[in-house]
Amino acid sequence: MLCIEDLLQLELFQSLPEDRLRWVCDRAVEIRLQPSEMLAKQGDVPRGFFVLAEGKIAIFRQSGGVDMPIGQHEAPGFFGEIPVLTDEPMLVSFRAITPCRVHEISSDDFRTILHDCRDFERIVFRTVQKRLRGLESFIQGREKMAALGTLAAGLAHELNNPAAALVRALKDVPQALIELERMSLVYGQRQVDAEHTQEWLAARDRGFNHILHHPLDNLTLGDREEQILDWLEDYGVASAWKLAAPLAAGGIVPQELDHLMERWRNDPTELRDMGLRWLGLSFDVMGLVSSGLRGAERISELIRSMKSYSYMDRGVQQFVDVHAGIEDTLKLFSYKLKQGIEVQRQYASHVPQVLAFGSELNQVWTNLIDNAIDAMNDKGTLTIQSDWAEEYVQVKIIDTGAGIPADVISRIYEPFFTTKPVGKGTGLGLDITRRIVENRHQGILKCQSRPGQTCFTVCLPIQPPQVLTPAE
Repeated sequence: MLCIEDLLQLELFQSLPEDRLRWVCDRAVEIRLQPSEMLAKQGDVPRGFFVLAEGKIAIFRQSGGVDMPIGQHEAPGFFGEIPVLTDEPMLVSFRAITPCRVHEISSDDFRTILHDCRDFERIVFRTVQKRLRGLESFIQGREKMAALGTLAAGLAHELNNPAAALVRALKDVPQALIELERMSLVYGQRQVDAEHTQEWLAARDRGFNHILHHPLDNLTLGDREEQILDWLEDYGVASAWKLAAPLAAGGIVPQELDHLMERWRNDPTELRDMGLRWLGLSFDVMGLVSSGLRGAERISELIRSMKSYSYMDRGVQQFVDVHAGIEDTLKLFSYKLKQGIEVQRQYASHVPQVLAFGSELNQVWTNLIDNAIDAMNDKGTLTIQSDWAEEYVQVKIIDTGAGIPADVISRIYEPFFTTKPVGKGTGLGLDITRRIVENRHQGILKCQSRPGQTCFTVCLPIQPPQVLTPAE
């Protein structure tokens, strides 16, 4: 049973008269917990106000399916006041670390005491403010880490293909170069015609130009490959199928092969088809090099985007190209967008740069675009529009998802409010977005939604004051 001495260990109850303390003790319900036993879970309806008389209780919050520890309560202590006051589901979960003796005071009884005693009320609200700031700070950090994790996963996914192409190219090139050197040595040991050699070199150079700068479309390439395969088989080349693809990629046509091979058609030596293999292998090597270059360029492009996205090596406040920031964000989300989302860009021309905190502004685009993708369940149209007037740059991010219900749209910027399942969303993404736009950049954030269309509008002043309010 809860006794007056237990309550008086807490400053919160020291201002209550003895009869009210006795009233609290009589109405409190005792709960005994063993280690690892749950007292309340995140998302549960408010149970009441808890007084911890003995033991330690862990506080944690589910994020992405993982229980993230936030802190702990140690006797003597109290907790549970926030959901009672807000009449919202539990923001966190409580689990016993050691054997605990907890006393539960019903929500109605707690509110009765709160209204009766001004000092009691003052301490409670001071505690609420402190705890909410701590929880919000923790979740904001988790939001940033979650966004970074999402982008890192996307970046790793996007880097995988070009990196694999680069590895394949580098792996096969050395052996091919060795074989080309051998062919050149054999050819050089024969009595060769300089003019004929020049014709082969010219064919090779034209093929290199095709591969690097004027690649054939897939339909033309397929037709050309069939024609060359027929020619090679008629000529009697072993494993003709290995040569058909690289020769076709180099833009070679059967008539050109007739001309190049005319003098060797009846040659019984290795030269009879070595020229064909030399040409095909040369094109193959250049194709590998070209593929590796494309992979390296793609890797370099993604790294530039990530560096630009995070505004590394730059001052905190700078003039920012809004379109560039959005494009960097889209590149890092490309692995999600390619699943079935069409992106339509409707950018105004000559949009001026805005003075902004670049990495924070990119967090705005990240939150809004990520929410839009989730709202469409990976299938729909994402439209990004921009416009500007004398004082403001305006960006609209529009998705074709189910829309935000009318009864909750007025609450979407509230801290910790989310319509997603427990552990799926923190309820701070849009709150952080609003703070960055309105507090940090003195801009405007608006939302309009109906089934099939949700539009978030971000208005940023082109030249805000140099001294901006803190994000907190």
